[in-house]
Amino acid sequence: MLLIWIDHQSSFILGKHYKVEAFLGEGGFGIVAKCRDTMTNRAVAIKVNKSRPDILQQAKLEIFILEQLRRLDSDAANIVQWNGFFHDGERVCLKFELLDQCLRDYIWDRKNHCLPISEVRPILGQLTNALSHLGSVGMVHADLKPGNIMVVNRHESPIKVKLIDFGLACPASAVMPGDRVGTVGYCAPEVMLGLPYNEAIDMWSLGLVAVELATGLPLYPGNEDYDVLKFIIETQGQPPDHVLDSGTRCIKLTRLDDLEQIIMFRRGPEAGQRLFVSLIKQMLALDAHQRITPSEVLRHPFFSTKSSLCIDMSAERSQNPVVFQHPSNLEIVAEGCSFLSLALLKVSSFLKGVFPSHCR
Repeated sequence: MLLIWIDHQSSFILGKHYKVEAFLGEGGFGIVAKCRDTMTNRAVAIKVNKSRPDILQQAKLEIFILEQLRRLDSDAANIVQWNGFFHDGERVCLKFELLDQCLRDYIWDRKNHCLPISEVRPILGQLTNALSHLGSVGMVHADLKPGNIMVVNRHESPIKVKLIDFGLACPASAVMPGDRVGTVGYCAPEVMLGLPYNEAIDMWSLGLVAVELATGLPLYPGNEDYDVLKFIIETQGQPPDHVLDSGTRCIKLTRLDDLEQIIMFRRGPEAGQRLFVSLIKQMLALDAHQRITPSEVLRHPFFSTKSSLCIDMSAERSQNPVVFQHPSNLEIVAEGCSFLSLALLKVSSFLKGVFPSHCR
């Protein structure tokens, strides 16, 4: 029997007429369920928040954000369509359109758990479009990662994707320096260092997502900010002094990297790979002020070739911002390589192409 309540009560009806059909996922907030509206017979996704006071407060903030995003055309903006909320007892339930599969699972089902550049391009274009629309209303998503990106229909070609989960989103004008947002491994340096941040943190995260799509592995793995920053410094060098000097968090990088020598794996040749690497370097600029913007991304030569992005930029400048007052084809050249070594080799190969001057 499907258990859908965090408090272990079992029931199959949410509100008055949403019949639970499947459990889709869970997080610190609660659970997401696939439901059937018994009045319209339409399938929907419902985010059921826990009844804890702090979660209820977070749900109210998310509703505020979603209300602002209603000014956008969800299809044109590549963001999930929100259809309001209701209460189920003390729980706040948010209604969304039902989408097919998260991008993390989509790439996991593919060969080598990665996509060719020709498939990365339209996905990256659509997500850049989503960031452009969020920027047009002054919003920062603040938790962009493969698990928060949904494929609308995996059988379409090219696939269409939408950005979901605005639980950590906020108006750029409301950002407080030192606020810890995002997920370890996808956070921009300015977030990890406790600096003021803006929409540029989403571009950093998108750059990491793009690399993961192309390689099948996270570029900067780690369980803590320390580990991630160590990877960043090893591959890109130390952040500029003015960035480090402004940080509110002090992380002393004193450990030496004693990873054993590994044998390099190379990606097979793919059209557009060099331009892709060029774009990634601009998306992952350590200084947020130097990081490429969504409109600049879409003008990059990587997107100059004819490809269907499934995007509509017509609404980009029509909104007012919200202001708050206060390798594929890998050749294994050594036997007996562990999975961890294989992962390190794959990432190291990509890093050498992206940041050759800092790879040793």
